[in-house]
Amino acid sequence: MLTGALLACVGAFAADTAGAAASASACPGANLDPSATNVPAVDAATLCLVNEQRAARGLRPLHANRELRRVAVSQVASMVRGDYFADVGPSGQTPMSLVKVTRYRAHAAEVAVGQNIAWGTGAYTTPAHIVAEWMASPPHREIMLSGEYRDAGVAATPAVPAILRTHGRGATYVIEFGARF
Repeated sequence: MLTGALLACVGAFAADTAGAAASASACPGANLDPSATNVPAVDAATLCLVNEQRAARGLRPLHANRELRRVAVSQVASMVRGDYFADVGPSGQTPMSLVKVTRYRAHAAEVAVGQNIAWGTGAYTTPAHIVAEWMASPPHREIMLSGEYRDAGVAATPAVPAILRTHGRGATYVIEFGARF
């Protein structure tokens, strides 16, 4: 049996990045601008920053999960290639339907999933900024700080869907959250 998903999305915000940078010091790569050569470091920094937020509130860290990462990679590539920015794809695929066809649900009676997506341009493309924006958004914060989730998969790409009509360099992020019961 699969349980429902909490879904939310966020665009680029003009937020206080000084606070984001200050909290990023313990996570290598937190202030990187995503590029074709540093995406693994950006992904790792994003998960590290989310786990810092969780630890500060007494929550256990999320474990990097290969299957959830594959879903995140697929989702971020689909948004850029398909020119949309949404949790649900043009063909109706939801995060739950994407996770449902992976090995993530193997040997589990139930699975819970959540997803945060984001994009930014210019100085707003770093993991520190993206995580700070998620924390500033009540629906994203709720997902990130849910004690229900145990695993996560992160994917960032140094591109944004054209539909967003951005100028200059940009990045798109997806983080998938999961729990098996």
